[in-house]
Parts: sequence; C-alpha cells; structure tokens
Amino acid sequence: MTSALAPRQSAAGRMCPVDYRYSPSVFAREPDLTVDVLYVVGGLYGNLAALEEVERLAAAEHDQVAVVFNGDFHWFDADPDWFAAIDDGVARHRALRGNVETEIARGDDIGAGCGCAYPESVDDGFVQRSNDILTGLRQAAQASSVPLDCYARLPMQLVAEVGPLRVGLVHGDAAALAGWGFAHDRLDTPDQLGWLSEVRRQSDIDVFASTHTCLAAFRHFSLPSGAMTVINNGAAGMANFAGTQYGLLSRIATRASPHPALYGTIRDGVHLDAIAIRYDQAAFLDRFLARWPHGSPAHLSYHRRIVSGPDYTIDRASGRLGEPSLARTSA
Repeated sequence: MTSALAPRQSAAGRMCPVDYRYSPSVFAREPDLTVDVLYVVGGLYGNLAALEEVERLAAAEHDQVAVVFNGDFHWFDADPDWFAAIDDGVARHRALRGNVETEIARGDDIGAGCGCAYPESVDDGFVQRSNDILTGLRQAAQASSVPLDCYARLPMQLVAEVGPLRVGLVHGDAAALAGWGFAHDRLDTPDQLGWLSEVRRQSDIDVFASTHTCLAAFRHFSLPSGAMTVINNGAAGMANFAGTQYGLLSRIATRASPHPALYGTIRDGVHLDAIAIRYDQAAFLDRFLARWPHGSPAHLSYHRRIVSGPDYTIDRASGRLGEPSLARTSA
C-alpha cells in the first residue's frame, strides 16, 4: 500500500526515524481539547479485556470522560478479527499514533522494524522479536477490514486543557514519537534537567502524559523555566509491577477519582493519578496464547511479564526511591 508517511532509513528497531521527530515548540498552541476528566491510555497492546475495563472505569465517573489512546493500542492482536475489534473500540475515542500504528501504516516498508527506537540496554534478541511481532501484526492488519491509511493521519501529539493546567499528550516524549526522554531512569538523571527545562520553556506545558517506555513513571520537577510534571502510564494492557496482573492509565481531572489511585498528587487543584486497569486476565491470556504459543516471539518476550509482572515496583514508578530534588510525588 502507499503510505502518507515519508520513507527513511534506520537500523531496524534501534534508530528513531527522522519523521518521528518534532520540536517541543509544537505544543505552544491553543488546546485541542478542554475537559474536566481525562484518561490517557497508552500501550493497550491489543488487550480487549483492558479496553472493556477502561470503558467501565470511565462510565463510573461523575463527569464525562475524554479517553485518549496515546499510541500502541495494537500489538498482540495479530489476527484480522482481533485487530478489527481493537480498531472498533479505539475508534470510539480520540487516539494518537504510536510507533506500532505508524509502522503498520507504512505497508511493506520495513526499514524501521517496529519503530521502537530501543536504547542499547535492550538486548538484540528482544529487538529482533519485536520486529517479528510487527511483521505478523502488519500481515493481520492487511488481511483485516480496517483502512490502514487512517493511522498515518493520526496526530503524534495533542494538547489538552484540564482546569488551569496545559497537558501535552505524547506517545514517546516531548521531541519524538518514539523518544525515551520520559523513561523513569532518564528522568532520574541529573543531566536530563537541562533538557527538561528547555522542553518546559519551549512547550509551555505543565504536564506531559506519555507511555512508550513500557515502565511507568511519575515525576515532578521545579525547573528554571517553570514547574513540570511527567506521568508515564507504562502499559494499559500488561502488568506494570512485580507480582501484579493489571494495567495502568493516567487520570488527569479537576475532581477526585471515584477509583483508588496507586499514586499521584494534586497540582493547582488538578488530580494527577495512576489508576489500575484490573482487566479479565484469564480472557486476555487465553487469547494471547491462542495466537502466541510457547516459543513464539511475543511469548518469549512478554509471557512472563503478562503472568507475573516486570521486575519493577510502585515505589520506583512513583519516585519514592529517587532523589527528593529530582523525583517528588507532591507538587
């Protein structure tokens, strides 16, 4: 198929494609949406059970909820009917494209692999398996009834206004669709503060809500250019912490949540919370195993995380183990 996205060259799965990049100044604009309750749902990864639970959580709110799927809502759903079901569910809400949707829209151009732009700390086997998963997903997408060029037209970022706060919705970070600048370990690096301050100055954003890195993070920074909070929900469709089996969404709202928050804060009267997505694990796992049996790329890379969570804790995500000057849970 012909894609609206420009071709480029990169090392499959490692390099960030040129057409993924943007300036933080793109956020210095009028808001795309003004809401009282915002759910940011990144990394659904084809989990239909998690999608159903997100909608149940939203229906229990006292106010109307704007749900934004900020990329990688497809991943494990490498079956035409499963893929179409995810597309139908996401189409009821707003969405950004992640690297997965962007690479699906490229058709048979596989130069960037999965488009994940993995750092060197990720082993080559995992990178190759991700490229293989994307290949299977692309084949299923092309066999589905979904018009795939629609993904090329999805935005890479949105600006929301929630109460007095300006919120930047991204898949990766403030400068690239697959950027890792909002990963928990980078946010805790003192060298990152200069970049964050420049991002705050150029973007005029108070809160960035991201995903992509697949591990949750919540940090508040008092920067020379102003205060800025980063809330990264990790994954909506997979376990996020050791010994757990639930996903996460980022809730940003002018009133308190009817659902218990795992961690969060109140900033300028706006509640910033990480909310558990306690989906039907058995239903998701059955569907996953039917498509990705033992020995398959997705099983090798993700099955252990799906059933028992990553080697990662809520304290690490919330910054409670970080340096107080760099990682705070109060603003």
